[in-house]
Amino acid sequence: MKTEQLVASLVVDRAASTRPLGRAVGRAVVAGALVSLVIFAFEFGPRVDLAAAFETWRFDAKLVLVLSALMAAIGACLAMARPVVTTRWRRAVLPLLLIAAVALGTELAVLPAAAWKARLVGSNALVCLTAIPLFALAPLAALLLALRRAAPASPALAGAAAGALAAAIAAVIYAFHCFDDSPLFVLTWYSLATIPVVLLGAAVGRRLLRW
Repeated sequence: MKTEQLVASLVVDRAASTRPLGRAVGRAVVAGALVSLVIFAFEFGPRVDLAAAFETWRFDAKLVLVLSALMAAIGACLAMARPVVTTRWRRAVLPLLLIAAVALGTELAVLPAAAWKARLVGSNALVCLTAIPLFALAPLAALLLALRRAAPASPALAGAAAGALAAAIAAVIYAFHCFDDSPLFVLTWYSLATIPVVLLGAAVGRRLLRW
Protein backbone atom coordinates (compact mmCIF):
# COMPACT_ATOMS: atom_id res chain seq x y z
CA MET A 1 0.00 0.00 0.00
CA LYS A 2 1.33 3.44 -0.90
CA THR A 3 1.90 6.01 1.79
CA GLU A 4 -0.83 8.26 0.40
CA GLN A 5 -3.35 5.41 0.48
CA LEU A 6 -2.34 4.51 4.05
CA VAL A 7 -2.79 8.07 5.26
CA ALA A 8 -6.14 8.38 3.46
CA SER A 9 -7.32 5.14 5.06
CA LEU A 10 -6.26 6.35 8.49
CA VAL A 11 -8.06 9.66 7.96
CA VAL A 12 -11.30 7.82 7.14
CA ASP A 13 -10.91 5.55 10.17
CA ARG A 14 -10.16 8.40 12.54
CA ALA A 15 -12.95 10.57 11.17
CA ALA A 16 -15.34 7.79 12.09
CA SER A 17 -13.90 7.61 15.60
CA THR A 18 -13.60 11.33 16.41
CA ARG A 19 -16.33 11.18 19.02
CA PRO A 20 -14.90 8.16 20.84
CA LEU A 21 -11.49 9.87 20.91
CA GLY A 22 -13.12 13.04 22.18
CA ARG A 23 -14.82 11.08 24.93
CA ALA A 24 -11.55 9.37 25.83
CA VAL A 25 -9.79 12.72 26.09
CA GLY A 26 -12.69 14.08 28.12
CA ARG A 27 -12.50 11.16 30.55
CA ALA A 28 -8.74 11.63 30.82
CA VAL A 29 -9.21 15.32 31.61
CA VAL A 30 -11.75 14.54 34.34
CA ALA A 31 -9.72 11.68 35.85
CA GLY A 32 -6.48 13.63 35.87
CA ALA A 33 -8.15 16.76 37.23
CA LEU A 34 -9.70 14.80 40.10
CA VAL A 35 -6.29 13.50 41.17
CA SER A 36 -4.85 17.01 40.99
CA LEU A 37 -7.78 18.40 42.97
CA VAL A 38 -7.07 15.92 45.75
CA ILE A 39 -3.45 17.12 45.89
CA PHE A 40 -4.71 20.71 45.79
CA ALA A 41 -7.13 20.13 48.65
CA PHE A 42 -4.60 18.46 50.95
CA GLU A 43 -1.43 20.41 50.14
CA PHE A 44 -2.56 23.85 48.98
CA GLY A 45 -6.22 24.75 49.36
CA PRO A 46 -8.06 27.81 48.05
CA ARG A 47 -6.94 31.30 48.98
CA VAL A 48 -8.60 32.66 52.10
CA ASP A 49 -10.03 35.72 50.36
CA LEU A 50 -11.58 33.80 47.49
CA ALA A 51 -15.05 35.34 47.84
CA ALA A 52 -13.63 38.86 47.79
CA ALA A 53 -11.33 37.99 44.89
CA PHE A 54 -14.29 37.21 42.65
CA GLU A 55 -15.29 40.86 42.96
CA THR A 56 -12.03 42.10 41.43
CA TRP A 57 -11.45 42.40 37.70
CA ARG A 58 -7.91 40.99 37.90
CA PHE A 59 -8.99 37.69 39.46
CA ASP A 60 -11.88 37.39 37.02
CA ALA A 61 -9.54 38.11 34.12
CA LYS A 62 -7.16 35.45 35.42
CA LEU A 63 -9.92 32.86 35.40
CA VAL A 64 -11.02 33.86 31.91
CA LEU A 65 -7.41 33.58 30.72
CA VAL A 66 -6.79 30.10 32.12
CA LEU A 67 -10.18 28.83 30.94
CA SER A 68 -9.54 30.22 27.45
CA ALA A 69 -6.15 28.48 27.48
CA LEU A 70 -7.93 25.27 28.48
CA MET A 71 -10.35 25.49 25.55
CA ALA A 72 -7.55 26.24 23.09
CA ALA A 73 -5.48 23.35 24.44
CA ILE A 74 -8.38 20.92 24.09
CA GLY A 75 -8.74 21.84 20.42
CA ALA A 76 -5.01 21.50 19.83
CA CYS A 77 -4.83 18.16 21.62
CA LEU A 78 -7.64 16.65 19.56
CA ALA A 79 -6.22 18.06 16.34
CA MET A 80 -2.68 16.79 16.98
CA ALA A 81 -4.01 13.31 17.71
CA ARG A 82 -5.06 12.86 14.08
CA PRO A 83 -2.94 11.52 11.20
CA VAL A 84 -3.63 14.69 9.21
CA VAL A 85 -3.63 17.90 11.25
CA THR A 86 -5.95 20.71 10.19
CA THR A 87 -5.48 24.33 11.20
CA ARG A 88 -9.01 24.83 12.55
CA TRP A 89 -7.81 24.40 16.14
CA ARG A 90 -5.93 27.70 15.79
CA ARG A 91 -9.23 29.56 15.84
CA ALA A 92 -9.57 28.75 19.53
CA VAL A 93 -6.23 30.45 20.17
CA LEU A 94 -7.44 33.81 18.83
CA PRO A 95 -9.83 34.53 21.75
CA LEU A 96 -7.03 33.65 24.17
CA LEU A 97 -4.65 36.09 22.48
CA LEU A 98 -7.31 38.79 22.42
CA ILE A 99 -8.18 38.33 26.10
CA ALA A 100 -4.49 38.34 27.03
CA ALA A 101 -3.87 41.54 25.06
CA VAL A 102 -6.87 43.31 26.60
CA ALA A 103 -5.99 42.22 30.14
CA LEU A 104 -2.35 43.20 29.76
CA GLY A 105 -3.19 46.52 28.13
CA THR A 106 -5.68 47.34 30.89
CA GLU A 107 -3.15 46.51 33.60
CA LEU A 108 -0.45 48.66 32.05
CA ALA A 109 -2.93 51.50 31.61
CA VAL A 110 -4.26 51.56 35.18
CA LEU A 111 -0.96 50.89 36.97
CA PRO A 112 1.83 53.43 37.26
CA ALA A 113 5.01 52.28 35.55
CA ALA A 114 6.79 52.14 38.91
CA ALA A 115 4.46 49.33 40.01
CA TRP A 116 4.89 47.12 36.95
CA LYS A 117 7.94 45.24 38.25
CA ALA A 118 6.34 44.44 41.60
CA ARG A 119 3.21 43.07 39.92
CA LEU A 120 5.33 41.08 37.47
CA VAL A 121 7.45 39.44 40.18
CA GLY A 122 4.51 38.93 42.55
CA SER A 123 4.83 36.93 45.73
CA ASN A 124 4.28 33.32 44.58
CA ALA A 125 6.47 32.89 41.52
CA LEU A 126 8.37 29.87 42.87
CA VAL A 127 5.16 28.25 44.10
CA CYS A 128 3.62 28.78 40.67
CA LEU A 129 6.61 27.19 38.92
CA THR A 130 6.27 24.17 41.21
CA ALA A 131 2.52 23.77 41.62
CA ILE A 132 1.45 23.92 37.97
CA PRO A 133 3.83 21.14 36.83
CA LEU A 134 2.84 19.12 39.90
CA PHE A 135 -0.88 19.46 39.22
CA ALA A 136 -0.25 18.64 35.54
CA LEU A 137 1.36 15.23 36.11
CA ALA A 138 -1.83 13.20 36.58
CA PRO A 139 -3.73 14.86 33.68
CA LEU A 140 -0.69 14.41 31.42
CA ALA A 141 -0.41 10.70 32.23
CA ALA A 142 -4.13 10.19 31.66
CA LEU A 143 -4.07 12.11 28.38
CA LEU A 144 -1.07 10.25 27.00
CA LEU A 145 -2.75 6.94 27.76
CA ALA A 146 -5.95 8.16 26.06
CA LEU A 147 -4.02 9.28 22.97
CA ARG A 148 -2.50 5.84 22.50
CA ARG A 149 -5.68 4.90 20.65
CA ALA A 150 -5.01 7.67 18.11
CA ALA A 151 -2.62 7.86 15.17
CA PRO A 152 -1.01 11.29 15.39
CA ALA A 153 0.90 12.69 12.44
CA SER A 154 3.64 13.65 14.89
CA PRO A 155 3.77 11.74 18.19
CA ALA A 156 6.00 14.44 19.67
CA LEU A 157 3.60 17.24 18.77
CA ALA A 158 0.66 15.22 20.06
CA GLY A 159 2.52 14.70 23.32
CA ALA A 160 3.35 18.40 23.49
CA ALA A 161 -0.32 19.26 22.95
CA ALA A 162 -1.25 16.85 25.73
CA GLY A 163 1.29 18.63 27.92
CA ALA A 164 -0.23 22.01 27.09
CA LEU A 165 -3.68 20.70 27.96
CA ALA A 166 -2.45 19.17 31.22
CA ALA A 167 -0.76 22.45 32.13
CA ALA A 168 -3.95 24.38 31.35
CA ILE A 169 -5.91 22.08 33.67
CA ALA A 170 -3.27 22.65 36.33
CA ALA A 171 -3.39 26.42 35.81
CA VAL A 172 -7.16 26.48 36.32
CA ILE A 173 -6.76 24.61 39.61
CA TYR A 174 -3.79 26.66 40.81
CA ALA A 175 -5.55 29.94 39.99
CA PHE A 176 -7.81 29.42 43.01
CA HIS A 177 -4.79 29.26 45.31
CA CYS A 178 -2.61 31.96 43.76
CA PHE A 179 -2.76 35.43 45.33
CA ASP A 180 -1.08 37.08 42.35
CA ASP A 181 -3.86 38.14 40.02
CA SER A 182 -2.07 40.69 37.83
CA PRO A 183 -2.05 39.82 34.12
CA LEU A 184 1.66 40.67 34.20
CA PHE A 185 2.24 37.81 36.65
CA VAL A 186 -0.19 35.35 35.11
CA LEU A 187 1.01 35.73 31.53
CA THR A 188 4.66 35.45 32.59
CA TRP A 189 4.83 32.81 35.31
CA TYR A 190 1.94 30.59 34.28
CA SER A 191 3.47 30.42 30.79
CA LEU A 192 6.91 29.59 32.17
CA ALA A 193 5.41 26.86 34.37
CA THR A 194 3.80 25.35 31.27
CA ILE A 195 7.07 24.88 29.38
CA PRO A 196 8.45 21.86 31.30
CA VAL A 197 5.08 20.11 31.06
CA VAL A 198 4.98 20.61 27.29
CA LEU A 199 8.57 19.39 26.93
CA LEU A 200 7.85 16.32 29.07
CA GLY A 201 4.73 15.57 27.04
CA ALA A 202 6.69 15.86 23.78
CA ALA A 203 9.48 13.58 25.04
CA VAL A 204 7.13 10.89 26.34
CA GLY A 205 4.72 11.22 23.44
CA ARG A 206 7.51 10.72 20.92
CA ARG A 207 7.99 7.20 22.25
CA LEU A 208 4.57 6.29 23.62
CA LEU A 209 2.40 7.53 20.73
CA ARG A 210 4.32 5.96 17.84
CA TRP A 211 2.31 3.98 15.32
